[in-house]
Amino acid sequence: MARTLTTQIPLGFKAPGFILPEPKSGIEISYADVRGDKGTVVMFICNHCPFVIHVREELVRVANDYLGKGIGFVAISSNDVVNYPDDHPDNMAELARDLKFPFPYLYDASQAIARAYDAACTPDFSVFDAADCCVYRGELDGSRPGNDIPVTGESLRKAIDYLIRGEEVPAEGQRPSMGCNIKWKDA
Repeated sequence: MARTLTTQIPLGFKAPGFILPEPKSGIEISYADVRGDKGTVVMFICNHCPFVIHVREELVRVANDYLGKGIGFVAISSNDVVNYPDDHPDNMAELARDLKFPFPYLYDASQAIARAYDAACTPDFSVFDAADCCVYRGELDGSRPGNDIPVTGESLRKAIDYLIRGEEVPAEGQRPSMGCNIKWKDA
């Protein structure tokens, strides 16, 4: 597995819009459909990545803890499913059902949305404020497969808590997420 870090870009960029299919329901979902009144978490994940597998139950807990507090959540898979069939939309739908994802798990077949968000790895997290400006781009927490640090969602939770309190999310101290690189299609 290639260890890749979140691309560090200046905070403050506007959330790119999207309309993507949700394999579980068969409907198309937009950014406007998932955005929260106080903020929105956009996660790039996939089915097969060990870094995602390591944290996916915590992703469900974090979303369940904050969905009723004005925070929207969405997960997007942009991986090449020809070379990585575990990430096929049918398997995405099955995983979303099995783990009871409380957020849509969307499929970015063209990979255009991953590129628009400058997503580099799975998992890759961007948090947007009520004005849809990026205020956090970093890790879920310090846990990685094999490092024996508990999975708590601490870093992401702190950023979300600032939004809920109506406070500015500090830019300093944001640590990039680490995971497998997004599996780009051959050009």
